Amino acid sequence: MSEATIERNHRKVYQGLVVANKGDKTITVVVQTYKTDPTYKKRIKYTKKYYAHDETNEANVGDTVRIMETRPLSKTKHFRLLSIVSKSVQI
Repeated sequence: MSEATIERNHRKVYQGLVVANKGDKTITVVVQTYKTDPTYKKRIKYTKKYYAHDETNEANVGDTVRIMETRPLSKTKHFRLLSIVSKSVQI
């Protein structure tokens, strides 16, 4: 009983590009994925925006980040920042 592991349900993890960080502790991440067209069987690229919680305000515009699904933090925020994959070059 000394080692207790807590099983968590499966949470979605996405990787995307930060396009806005204007809100306090909030970033907007664009995730690019593919869908298959049912008629023509062709892969179509599409993007979707997610709002994520950034507790320390460390992500900047242009950074590539990983976000993970979490409980609802506000009306629109259902993801939190997991890690920053690569930083953007600020000029």
